[in-house]
Order: sequence, then C-alpha cells, then structure tokens
Amino acid sequence: MTDPRRTQPPDTNKFHVGNGDDGKHYWLTPPGLYAELDARFGFDFDPCPYPLPDGFDGLTDEWGESNYVNPPFGSIIHEGKKRGPTAWVRKAIAEHQKGKRVVLVYPIDKWVLMLLAAGAKVENLGDVRWLATEDGSAGKGTGRHIACFVLEPNPRPGHYFPCFPGCVHWEQAA
Repeated sequence: MTDPRRTQPPDTNKFHVGNGDDGKHYWLTPPGLYAELDARFGFDFDPCPYPLPDGFDGLTDEWGESNYVNPPFGSIIHEGKKRGPTAWVRKAIAEHQKGKRVVLVYPIDKWVLMLLAAGAKVENLGDVRWLATEDGSAGKGTGRHIACFVLEPNPRPGHYFPCFPGCVHWEQAA
C-alpha cells in the first residue's frame, strides 16, 4: 500500500502545511546569526536556500566548499519519499568526506548541548529493547537509536570545556 504522504501535493500534505495555529512551516535564519557564522566559516553555498530556485535540489546537487545548512526542521517529500533530518545529515557527511566544510544547524534539546559542553563522550547503543518492570520481558524498541553520554572524571575540578556563547558554562570556560 502506498503511503498517502508520499503522493499528496504539498498544499494537502501535513508535512508542508505548517506548525500549530499560525500555519508557518519554513523558518529563515536570523540575519545577525547568519552573519556571525559566515564571518567565521566563509560560506560559499547554501543547500537549503529560500526561495528555492527552479530545479534546485540540495539533497542531490553538489555542495560548495563551505556550506551553511539550515535544513527543514521536519520531514519533506523528496523524489516521492518522506525525508527528514537523517537525509540531510547523510548528505552533509558525504560532502564532508569530499573535504568540504559543513555547518549544519538543527534544534536539539538543551540538555544534550550541556552534556557535550561538559565534555561528554557519546556512544550509539542502537535501538535498545528495554525490559518491562512488570515481568522483565523485552519491549519492541523505540525505533530510535539510544545515545549513551559518558562523563569521565575531570582531572581539573571546576574546569569546564569551552562551548558556545550563551552556554551555561561559557563564562566559566574563559
């Protein structure tokens, strides 16, 4: 059976009609943030431009040498299939492996950034089949990979790893 999301035109496809009551779906990078990042990384290509030029496809076209990637925050229909952040990350990795710079922005939970800023190492545990507390039986899994964050003892108490402006530990890292 064909998934109706793959065949509906964008105006009737829930992945293109917007979020919440305002119906807004596409969000542009604030100019100040883009200028700050561009000054650091010297972008020469945007695989997710707005407005999208006719015939342009950021998931299949060749990228530039220094790329700013603000992909759709949800799923899109690409070549008849639903594609989400994983498709953009795969493309970003493929372009990086060609020796290109990729700066990809994407919303994640603040606690993840806090752990990374504190020096956590991340391991992929795969799709864990957690055990039920009632009888110990294995569940079916979440359908998502589980990240394992490891914070090893810090050799210098009170020292925080550098992070980004606005990070909880930014001032302490200086």
